[in-house]
Amino acid sequence: MASPVLLAGVAGVLMMLLCVPLGLHKVQEGCVGVYWIGGALLSSTTYPGYHTMIPFITKHRSVQISVQTDVVRDIPCGTSGGVLIEFEKVEVVNRLNPGSVIGLVKNYTVDYDRLWIYDKVHHEINQLCSTHTLQEIYIEIFEQIDELLLERLQREWNIWAPGLELIAIRVTKPRIPKLIGKHFDAMEAEVAQLTSVSAEQQIVLQEAETTRRKAVIEAQKILEVAKINCQRNIDEQKSKLQVSAIENEMLVARAVSNADAVFYAAKQEAEANKELLTTDFLELERVRSLSKNAKFIVGSQIPNSLFVGDSAGKIGKLLK
Repeated sequence: MASPVLLAGVAGVLMMLLCVPLGLHKVQEGCVGVYWIGGALLSSTTYPGYHTMIPFITKHRSVQISVQTDVVRDIPCGTSGGVLIEFEKVEVVNRLNPGSVIGLVKNYTVDYDRLWIYDKVHHEINQLCSTHTLQEIYIEIFEQIDELLLERLQREWNIWAPGLELIAIRVTKPRIPKLIGKHFDAMEAEVAQLTSVSAEQQIVLQEAETTRRKAVIEAQKILEVAKINCQRNIDEQKSKLQVSAIENEMLVARAVSNADAVFYAAKQEAEANKELLTTDFLELERVRSLSKNAKFIVGSQIPNSLFVGDSAGKIGKLLK
């Protein structure tokens, strides 16, 4: 008969062999393991791989810390005008900081995303719709809804769920009543037509602007050529004036030279004549002048010759 000690040892070994498989568990990549003993959350976590725990006493869950996309579907909301619309899908791309896992699970359990993603997106969508009209939600600010939701969610998370990081939000076009949808479709068609007409007008304006610029460039080119030709004509006239001025200076110099020569000849002649102005020469010239003015009378009744006036005696004396 086996001893009680041996039986106890065998029983312990059997219990260990049974507990090891029951307590062995695996944490997937991109997750961390969190543990509870008797309902109390432990302050430590485990990383991906195989781990052991005490079965029936310890409880464990895996919490994802890699980037994940939570899809919130079918979100009804009413606009400020009382029209009921529905957002088919809102995708929330987020990531949990590993150091914040224990605090977040302790405050909101491992289903923290139910409160801070699914319920929060519903709440923010309804808040947004209640303060805007259908026209604004469906057309005017639709492209801004992603940014508005991202800003509001991240602000709330920073206060109440630190460590939860919002990366991006993608919102699909809301579903609206069919009758109103037809109206918006007609409006979209008109907008598309106006856009097309506006684009055609823009093209025409651009072509006109291009033509105008070409004309301006051509006119500027012609003006530049005209300026060059005008400047060339001015330069030619200046050159002609300079040549004429030089010719005039040469003529003046030649005239001055000729005048100086005439003056010099006259001066020399005057000086020569001055040498000739003797008493006898002057008397001879006077007599010659008188003789030119003398009158001779010839006839059969008078002497052969006769001198009348005082000059006759003087001539006679000179002739002696």
